[in-house]
Amino acid sequence: MQFQTNYIHSVGDVRDASSLRELYKISNRDLESIKSLEPLMLPQMDKMLDGFYDWLMGQPEYEQFFSDPKLLKHTQKMQHIYWQKFLAADINDEYVQHRRMIGETHARIGLSMTMFFAGMTIFHNLVSEIIQEKSSNSKEKVATTDSVAKVLHLDTGIVCEVYTIMSNETISAQSKSLMEMSTPVTQIWDNILLLPLVGIVDSKRALDIRNAVLSAISRSRARVFILDISGVAVVDTAVANHLIKIAKATRLMGCESTLSGISPSIAETMIELGIDIGALRTTATMMDALEAAFQRLGLRIAKTN
Repeated sequence: MQFQTNYIHSVGDVRDASSLRELYKISNRDLESIKSLEPLMLPQMDKMLDGFYDWLMGQPEYEQFFSDPKLLKHTQKMQHIYWQKFLAADINDEYVQHRRMIGETHARIGLSMTMFFAGMTIFHNLVSEIIQEKSSNSKEKVATTDSVAKVLHLDTGIVCEVYTIMSNETISAQSKSLMEMSTPVTQIWDNILLLPLVGIVDSKRALDIRNAVLSAISRSRARVFILDISGVAVVDTAVANHLIKIAKATRLMGCESTLSGISPSIAETMIELGIDIGALRTTATMMDALEAAFQRLGLRIAKTN
């Protein structure tokens, strides 16, 4: 399941090859054991890959990722390269980077770590079978199988870490996009910003809203900000406090805030909870808030023939 890629990505693990070898307890003797497999394994490579693909064809991911004959042929070629590097047992920084590129590719195309782990397990079993068939020394079989497992664990660890980092970055980017869509601060008029809130406001979203609003005020130099909460599902003490903090922060930047969309039920809830909105300007509707904003800025809308 390895692919060649020119996509290079900065990852969090800065360990070099030497540090990784120490981490996984891979000794020179382990590497020599793996090198000794090269004359045994290379003639068996096609057989081993055939065994792997016999297994892979029974998985639902096969049609999704490997139905294209050209891609399948390319993948098989890259797997030959993977095992050539593995059997060369020269774990240097170039080797580590190659494994990281495999993780990047898996993350980029969306092939799950479940499939990768399962595939590596199949390969481990196939390699172990070859060792059992070709070696007559029992102690040597055990030692060599153990050495193979160490390096496979190293490869798997590198791939998994890069995959996790890139997946987290993708999730973070998606969350940022969703946040931007859920906090659409819009300049509806010169010096007037509007943010219609919909859904639930928790501490994290309130902080995102505040950051988005303050950034928009800084960019536009707006003098009035309207926060419409008619679409907010629940207004309790925590939500009200978040909204008041947002209003205070905008005031510090010289921008007056108006809270619109105060329905009768929301007003009753705020009274029952004893929520003090202080000097925060409120209106029943967004239209009322916009009219007040025009008055504050000395603007009026007139009909023209």
